[in-house]
Amino acid sequence: MDGKLAVIGLGSIGSMALWQASRLTDSVTGFEAHAPAHARSATGGDTRLFRMLYRGVPDYYPILQRSRTLWAELEAETGQNILTRCGGLSIGTKDGPYLSKLLETTRINGADHEILSREEMAERYPQHNLRTDDIAVYDPHAGALRTDRAVTAAVAAAEANGATVHTNTPIDSITETNDGVLITSGDKTWTFENVIVSSGGWSQRLMPDYLKGQTETYRCYLTWFVARDAAEFAPEKFPVFIRISGDRSMYGAPSVDGVTVKATLDGRGAPTASADSVPRDLTAAEIQETTETVTEFFPGLFPNIVRSDAFPELYTTDGHPLLGQLSEGSRIYCATGFSGGGFKNATGFGEIAANEALGKRIFDRLKFLRPQRFKII
Repeated sequence: MDGKLAVIGLGSIGSMALWQASRLTDSVTGFEAHAPAHARSATGGDTRLFRMLYRGVPDYYPILQRSRTLWAELEAETGQNILTRCGGLSIGTKDGPYLSKLLETTRINGADHEILSREEMAERYPQHNLRTDDIAVYDPHAGALRTDRAVTAAVAAAEANGATVHTNTPIDSITETNDGVLITSGDKTWTFENVIVSSGGWSQRLMPDYLKGQTETYRCYLTWFVARDAAEFAPEKFPVFIRISGDRSMYGAPSVDGVTVKATLDGRGAPTASADSVPRDLTAAEIQETTETVTEFFPGLFPNIVRSDAFPELYTTDGHPLLGQLSEGSRIYCATGFSGGGFKNATGFGEIAANEALGKRIFDRLKFLRPQRFKII
């Protein structure tokens, strides 16, 4: 045996799983095809939103609570400022489907929140140009996660705890045996007691057929704009936001460089052939819709895209991650397919994956995340 656990892919989830596993054992190894936070990783784009308010399955909330604690622990352990705690806004049509579902989930969870009228928004956050029937819900615990800093900090923390990291080592195959898992990369092989597959858009080729048919690589793009007055879009004045107002939708984060503001169309991910063939340039239609939306939503931004990029992400057919063993008793554990929503919970998901893959602890209320939900009995 070359160790108790291997983590394949050190991106948003894999880096956190490696860090958490290094707290449980000194026999963990991470494999990364390039380098942590490399330029084509799904972690690209400076920031991701952390928020406690969302619409959907209430069972995500305990993971969010734990993730918030773990982000603080990672910051304390590494001395890095990773989560900018600036609050968050969910903006939409009053009594519309978006905010109605968000508030329903919020009330079930008991999450802290404040409802702001259009007039209150104009006073507190005048950067947003709301429609007549729009309101907002404020999340005091939301913020912006610095993605590259988070991933590199987690990997460094794992190495400091004794983990081994192999960069520029793409994994060609994984084969489960009677007593372990055989990993190959070129002419090199390793055998580990257990393996976590967390390589995002590159995970499909390491999956069994029943999961390949339930996943698809998507292209997700991001856009940035220059602020007319950058101070108005600084974190202390401009919370992260998600807005769905009628026919337009956008999400974004405050300026982290003192010049540009991330503002990106929401829900525009689309299938792509593979993680290695994601078109980075925006289409004319994408540019037009983005600039039209920014023109309406944010008078304080110059409505010209000054930076854009696109990244691969693995989506599942039901929009929920793959978190668990491939089958009962399997030594291969999936932590992938986060469908564009994994980063805020990356520390929590990483803790779950590390503990379960090492047999330290099994977490309840996660049936909706288990890969075996797609398996035909």
